[in-house]
Amino acid sequence: MVVALAGIAIVGTLFTRLIRGLALRAGASKGVASSVTQWMGVIMLLAAAGAVTTLTGLSSELTALTVSGIAGLAISLALQSTISNVISGVLMIRDGFLRLGDDLQYGGPGGVRGEVVKLSLRTTWIRMQDGTIAVIGNGNLSAGPILNYSAKARLEKKLEV
Repeated sequence: MVVALAGIAIVGTLFTRLIRGLALRAGASKGVASSVTQWMGVIMLLAAAGAVTTLTGLSSELTALTVSGIAGLAISLALQSTISNVISGVLMIRDGFLRLGDDLQYGGPGGVRGEVVKLSLRTTWIRMQDGTIAVIGNGNLSAGPILNYSAKARLEKKLEV
């Protein structure tokens, strides 16, 4: 049991460092990277609890499989929009079509227009001309339409073949 827990801790720590490093390289803030670290800690705790339950015989194999399946389904359904926002955030930051200070319009002519004041893996904050801050989930933002008025030169370089 000690070996299993040590394995979970080692693999979890290495995976956490990898994900944190990728997030920082993608342009995420230290706060977002800290959140990633905290979530990975929760995942490691759940894995350790599952390992202890299985290895101590507190539940039969069928029960452990059933509980882990139900838990996995519940967690995936609960985190579906969060995971979608995070993946969209990573892809938007990596693609480079959205940066701090960009003047953009989201949602067409009647939508939100303003300056990007904060980019995180989950949300993008846009300060509109009247000072109002619009917080938009990256999943919704990446679904568009987005008009980026201040990135013409930067984005044209990406389109050159």
